[in-house]
Amino acid sequence: MKKQIYLIISWILLWNAIGAQDLTNSPWHIPATDIDHNHYFGITVANGVVGLVSSPEPMKVQDVVLNGVYDYYQRGRVSNILKTFNHMNLDLDIDGRRIGRADISNFAQVLDMKKAQLVTTFTVGTDLEVTHRLMSLRHLPYTAMSIVEVKAKRNLELTATSTIEAPDHLGDVRNYYAEIDRPHVMVPLMTSVANSPSGKQKVAASVSFIFEEGHGHEPDLIHEDWDYNRHLTKFRKPLKAGESYSFSVVGSTCASRQFEDPHNEAERLTIFAMLEGKDRLLMRHQQAWDKLWESDIIIEGDLRAQRAVRSALYHLYSFARAGTSYSLSPMGLSGLGYNGHVFWDTEIWMYPPILAMQPAMAESLMEYRYDRLGAAQQNAFSHGYEGAMYPWESADDGTEDTPVWALTGPFQHHISGDVSWACWKYYQVTGDKDWLRNRGWPIMKSVADFWTSRVERTGPGQYDIKNVIGANEWLENIDNNAYTNGMAITVLRYTVQAAVELGLTPDPDWSHVAENIPIVQFADGTTRENATYAGEIIKQADANLLAYPMDIVQGEKRIRQDLAYYEPKMAPGGPAMSVAVLATLYARLGEPEEAYRLFNKSYQPNEVPPFGVLAETAGGTNPYFATGAGGMLQTVLFGFGGLEITDQGIIQGKGHLPKAWKSLTITGVGRDRETFKVE
Repeated sequence: MKKQIYLIISWILLWNAIGAQDLTNSPWHIPATDIDHNHYFGITVANGVVGLVSSPEPMKVQDVVLNGVYDYYQRGRVSNILKTFNHMNLDLDIDGRRIGRADISNFAQVLDMKKAQLVTTFTVGTDLEVTHRLMSLRHLPYTAMSIVEVKAKRNLELTATSTIEAPDHLGDVRNYYAEIDRPHVMVPLMTSVANSPSGKQKVAASVSFIFEEGHGHEPDLIHEDWDYNRHLTKFRKPLKAGESYSFSVVGSTCASRQFEDPHNEAERLTIFAMLEGKDRLLMRHQQAWDKLWESDIIIEGDLRAQRAVRSALYHLYSFARAGTSYSLSPMGLSGLGYNGHVFWDTEIWMYPPILAMQPAMAESLMEYRYDRLGAAQQNAFSHGYEGAMYPWESADDGTEDTPVWALTGPFQHHISGDVSWACWKYYQVTGDKDWLRNRGWPIMKSVADFWTSRVERTGPGQYDIKNVIGANEWLENIDNNAYTNGMAITVLRYTVQAAVELGLTPDPDWSHVAENIPIVQFADGTTRENATYAGEIIKQADANLLAYPMDIVQGEKRIRQDLAYYEPKMAPGGPAMSVAVLATLYARLGEPEEAYRLFNKSYQPNEVPPFGVLAETAGGTNPYFATGAGGMLQTVLFGFGGLEITDQGIIQGKGHLPKAWKSLTITGVGRDRETFKVE
């Protein structure tokens, strides 16, 4: 009974924090339910550069992840995306006593996806009510903001503390504090600078307070150095019973990968944000997210699916950013999973929904690959091939960054085809011929040259691709893998098309090789996963990808045959996107109920508490699995929604909805920002 009362009070506090909306029926809010501090998987607020992962500790951030910055640490001989200074942590003292988890009640958190804010509320006994809002500012790529609102329940003295703390792997940490005095304002500036583990990168973080106008004289600030890895700035404020008070903290972080002088730049960006003020920062942050949400998916009739789909969109939008050359790792900016490396997960799973909904973001993902074309060409040369051989795991410079013990690095060659495939899809959606000529074509031509040098020409119809690892990574060093061969055929044909589009003469060998790469079948016509495949359990979808997103396997009979054969072969503990591709295929076959069953299976068993963020597998613990989000979004867009990426752009065929959905509306699609609806 006591727990139920606390839960009711928590909902009331949250309603106040977000404007008295009914969260139980809100398609825009993800409330944390039954928060267990020992079984807590945080949700991320991010802006494509800085990711802040939530914590079960009040007013704390678990991790701060800086995109595009890598160094060698934690995993020994391969690089990892950088976990940087934790610069957005706050503490509160009441009458000199530090407030911790044991002192609070009614602790509740909710992610407001529309505003891209994490709202935390709690009560400190008979002393204080607190609302804390955290956001990674969308319009300022290196800057975050916290807003704290308190209401005193009795006369007390509040002490608020802002802390910068360095993770153990940063070295030569230097802490600074300054107050920049101007006639009408004083800018407090607390900064930390350090070297990345190998010394390759210099990283910096800087924070400042913003005090509300109308509260009278700004409080005096006290700076304290605690040790080499931690320092803080605090102020004291007397409050009367019933009095409300608010303040904000802005913080910027960057590295020498982004700026030659990250120390000064972090401080400049923080000064800019501080003098912009809370209201202008909120306004521009919201305007930027409103623009993103012009591309949205609206499901009528199924609140759970609506929240899950919008959460998937929110996370992909949060992890990517237009105007950069950053790509996406399987876990995005939600932590250090998979070292923050870039795999096929980007091009085949996350990229298609981003391309459909946010083409400018998709261009950034392609720019990442273009910038590393030279490294891919060197990789091909090192392995005795022509053209470009993209690494299975890519990080900073585009060289192979797969651990040596994993054979996927030397042998999972389909990644090169995946990158070329994504290039052509970008051109199909945007029609940008200048981009195709200057960015897409150099990649596509180099990948085509790789495949023509990679095949072993043993006879007509037997231009074999031997000794590879396919999409199903559990079978190693196999020949004529279905997915690898299918993607090679597809991109060789696309490269011929690209040449014609640009008025160039295609190499006749591209078409010749494409016509002679085999797709191995069983005696009954079912696609065989590889030349020696004998029905083993597989890790993830492979042969089924030849029907979608490729168009190698055609016709209802063949597609159904492959579906019936391979669904039982997929391991129950496999990654979520495999189930999503089956769901997409059933939806395209006009079987929405079967598609809906698999769609639900693609995400619901993978949700972890308290926000329901997606783990890679059912029972997994490494959220947020952005690859799975991309897979489920493809089911909605290209399955239920009937969308197709064609040479005429994005068009809509016949969509098929499950009975649970009254309608599906997809807004802001493609180059012309079209709206498509299925009822």
